[in-house]
Order: sequence, then C-alpha cells, then structure tokens
Amino acid sequence: MILVIDALNQDRFADVLDEMFQLRARVFGGRLGWEVQVNNGREYDQFDDLDPAYVIGLDPYGQLVSCARFLQTTGPHMLSDVFHAILDGQPPLRSATLWESTRFCVDTEKLSAGVQQGGVARATSEIMIGMLEYARNSGIADIITVIDPIMNRVMKRSANAPYDYMGKVADMGKVSAMAALIDCTDERIARLREFSGILDAVFISDDAARALIDARAKPAKVQPAMDIAQADIVSYCRAQLDAAQTEEERRAAQRLVAHLVEQGLHPAQ
Repeated sequence: MILVIDALNQDRFADVLDEMFQLRARVFGGRLGWEVQVNNGREYDQFDDLDPAYVIGLDPYGQLVSCARFLQTTGPHMLSDVFHAILDGQPPLRSATLWESTRFCVDTEKLSAGVQQGGVARATSEIMIGMLEYARNSGIADIITVIDPIMNRVMKRSANAPYDYMGKVADMGKVSAMAALIDCTDERIARLREFSGILDAVFISDDAARALIDARAKPAKVQPAMDIAQADIVSYCRAQLDAAQTEEERRAAQRLVAHLVEQGLHPAQ
C-alpha cells in the first residue's frame, strides 16, 4: 500500500517520517556506505527542509517497507547541488514537469521473505508503480532519479528500464551511482503492472493509513465475550495474509484488510 506524505499531511504522519529517516540511515549510511549525515540513527539532509513529497510503501500490517523522495528540479535538488560527480560537467536539467526522485530504498530485511515476481520483490514493484502514478497524477512528465547499478538492473528486469541516462557513473561510497531518466506514461505503468501482477489500486487514504498505523502500536487487549466474533474476524484476516501463496490470494487478503480498516477493525491488532 502506498501513502503519499507532503507538506499538507506531514504533521499527521510524523512517526512514519521518523521511521523513514531511520530506514534511510540503515540503507545509505550503513549498507551502501554513502557519505550522508546520520544523527541519532536517522539520515536527514537539507533537501528534507524543502517540503518534498515522500512516497511511502506500507505492508498490510502498516509497517514501513520502502520510500522515495520527490523534489522539483526548478529549485535546489541533489543533482544540481550535491551530485556534481555524476553530472560530469553537464548542467542540471530544470523543468516544471521534470521532478527529481532520490533516497529510494527498501527494507531488505522485511522483504527477504516477501512475494517476488521475476526476481523482483512485490513491495519494490508496488512503490515504483506508486511513484509513477503519483507523478503522472501530479502533472509530472518525467522523473530523473539517482540509482545504483543494482537498482538499474532491477528496473530493467521489471519492464521499467530508464529511457536515458545523464552524466556518468560515479563512486558514492561502497557502490556507484548514476542519474536515470524515466517517463511517467500510462504505457510504462501498464508494463510494470503487467510484469508485477499488481492490478488493483495501490494507494491508501490518509485516514485508512492512520488507522492501520495506530492499530499496530496498540497493546493487545482482552476481548470481552460479546467481541468474540470480532476477534475471530481479525484472526482470520491475519491468517489469510500470512498464508497467501499466490498474487491472487494476496490481493484478496489485502482487499479484506482495507475493508476491515474502513469498518474500524484492524488486522494488525
């Protein structure tokens, strides 16, 4: 499930953003060894002060599993102000319909046992779909993104290959990085959806996301006798999520999760 956090709702999801900064610290400061500032276990930079849009991937239990950051290229952004080595002397591209996506990462520990299609984790495909659909719906025609060679191969395998690159491959710590260009067209989204088998809507509303996230933090409660049926429904839903083996079964379980959230029942309880 994809949640978009921006200047309009960031106060409501401060806890999710804090988890995102911790994930970024583990990935970019730890696993990839990039030269980033990590304070108190959180990676945060000057571009997070510019009210960017964050595309956040949540699992069916409301746990954060992936994230990406969007910035307009008409103002300060990483390729224009930080990644000079990648541009290799070329001027940065600037356009109101070209936005920069950076800090794309997934929680590989949570995805290690996740459903895969074509060797690509479902959560990875889902956030790529969310990024493209968010961009398209916002009037963004193209995305320029900083990725490493591994992510470049993932994108090629998942029918989401960049249509062009800018500058050169440059060392950024333990791995190298490059700037890739991606169009936000219906055709690209359709290819990625067909590859991944993700055919349903991927976005979750703010209210449903907040309810799901709040439910995961609540201590277990003893159900009174009159609530036994409700507890059985929650247990059944949780079991269906855990037992899903195919994409069809997983989609059916997720639809049940969404319905329960709307009814005030939370499978994360």
